[in-house]
Amino acid sequence: MSSTRRAAVSGTFYPEDEGQLSAMIAAFMATAPAGGAAPKAVIVPHAGYVYSGAVSAHAYARLSAAASSIRRVVLIGPSHRVAFRGIAATSHAGFATPLGAAPVDQAATAEALRVPGVQVNDAAHAFEHSLEVHLPFLQRILPSFALVPLAVGQAEPAEVARVLEVLWGGPETVVVVSSDLSHFLDYHSARAADERTARAIERCAGADLDQDSACGRVPVTALLHLAERHRLAVERLDLRNSGDTAGPRDRVVGYGAWALVEPGPGATAQDEERERRLIYERHGPALRKLARTSIRHGLQFGCPVPVVADSHPRPLSDKGAAFVTLRLNGALRGCIGSPAAWRPLAVDVADNAYQAAFNDPRFPPLSTVEWAETAVSISVLTAPLAMTFRDRGDLLAQLRPRKDGLIVEDAGRRALFLPAVWDQLPDPEQFFERLLAKAGLSPRHWSPSLTARRFTNVEIADEETPTPA
Repeated sequence: MSSTRRAAVSGTFYPEDEGQLSAMIAAFMATAPAGGAAPKAVIVPHAGYVYSGAVSAHAYARLSAAASSIRRVVLIGPSHRVAFRGIAATSHAGFATPLGAAPVDQAATAEALRVPGVQVNDAAHAFEHSLEVHLPFLQRILPSFALVPLAVGQAEPAEVARVLEVLWGGPETVVVVSSDLSHFLDYHSARAADERTARAIERCAGADLDQDSACGRVPVTALLHLAERHRLAVERLDLRNSGDTAGPRDRVVGYGAWALVEPGPGATAQDEERERRLIYERHGPALRKLARTSIRHGLQFGCPVPVVADSHPRPLSDKGAAFVTLRLNGALRGCIGSPAAWRPLAVDVADNAYQAAFNDPRFPPLSTVEWAETAVSISVLTAPLAMTFRDRGDLLAQLRPRKDGLIVEDAGRRALFLPAVWDQLPDPEQFFERLLAKAGLSPRHWSPSLTARRFTNVEIADEETPTPA
């Protein structure tokens, strides 16, 4: 291994004096909010400290909560000075700053080098600031860590995601992705552009980012892909630009900080439900598009659109249950769904959209003329949970109007109401009676063998009027 990489931007991006550097970082950290779940990954900016240091501190304040458990930092950012194909690892034994040298994790680097597209390229690291500026923060908040520095050249997000997955590890590993946002717009244009970028990041929509959105678009998109795979929640910590910190407002650079948090072993059912909803809401546009595409395919070819589940991200490729509802001029025009998860959610939505349009026995098949005015909504169901109750009154007392969907079953008969039915039947007694009637039972029916399961759903409403096929 070669010698330690020398600091390239101390004295320009941050102070070269150890005391001044420590004091500056301490001042930034003192103003950053503390608390919150420790992140598995963060997205942080890489400008000079006077411009973006306060923004970065928001992420490092969150990381400090897990400082005692972090042993490895995967630090990845875009190459600004050297053009090359792939992802650059290093042969250096450490990376120096005025606060000392951060050792390179040689074993982890060797693992990364086995991934296609990763190669040793010390020239790419020699003058690169996007990684170096984070080292002093890490050295101040982590008592001991080894570094895996990676500079990204011309590469696809999927390539970067592969190496990050190899290095993902457990709670001992944190991923730090370095990226600024918009460059050299006026203040107000930058705020609007960066807000669009922030929203894309927060719904894990990496495909909506381009090089004008973020200079670290490729590693950011790769991280968002893994956030979906590992079911991480993306939390905005700060969003500003150089016009807010230390620069003029005619040409600014945007900065944001995000924490990507995974549920811990002590996560409550409410935490899991909130995370599930967040994930589905991220994929609302994709599910709406899939449902509409399947109906158009049905109008043209008489069958649902074929769906390859593995081509979709989780949770669309996981087993899921959904109801698809069609409304024509506000009136029900079809509704078909799955009360339980038995196939990939993407397949379930595509097939149920087709069935609602063409095979709901209450309606004739949807026509091309009707399709032009038809709205499509999707209800993704959470797993039904069995209820325990002493009697009918106890069951009704447990129902949560406008939140619970309900499945009842007895005497070989079963029926389901979605939570949306509460809009028409707000009284629990009436809601339950009508559900029994739907099952073919007497509205006053009761027996010790009756079972009830409740669920919630994520409602994905149509945001646009479909066009004819």
